Amino acid sequence: MEITTRPAIIVSEPDLERLEAMLASLPDTHPGAEALREELDRAQILPAEEMPADVVTMNSRIRFVVEPAGKEVEVDLVYPRDLTGLPDQLSVTTPAGIAVLGLAVGQQIEWLAPNGQAVRARIVDVTYQPERSGDFMR
Repeated sequence: MEITTRPAIIVSEPDLERLEAMLASLPDTHPGAEALREELDRAQILPAEEMPADVVTMNSRIRFVVEPAGKEVEVDLVYPRDLTGLPDQLSVTTPAGIAVLGLAVGQQIEWLAPNGQAVRARIVDVTYQPERSGDFMR
């Protein structure tokens, strides 16, 4: 089963630079590395100052609904190095993290869970976005 159509995504220039540096430091066999590279290759890239306020960027706090369960989740999208073990953190190298990066509120995306089941997420809110808050160093 393949992922269905992928919505357009937007990534900020600083996030792209940091993500590419992170990817360069990971082994090619790292789970998620290739999928993240593919997403970055298809992303529209904008200066951080021009990032729309409703787009999921790195270190954003986001709410999304996971289908088919209908469960609403609120998490921070983080780099693997920033994971502290808290349940409300989502690494950008996981299938869900790769999927939500660059999406805007209202957009949805589908991906395959490790068990092969199709999972769909719809972005409900970006409750915190560093760029919207003027924090361009995150």
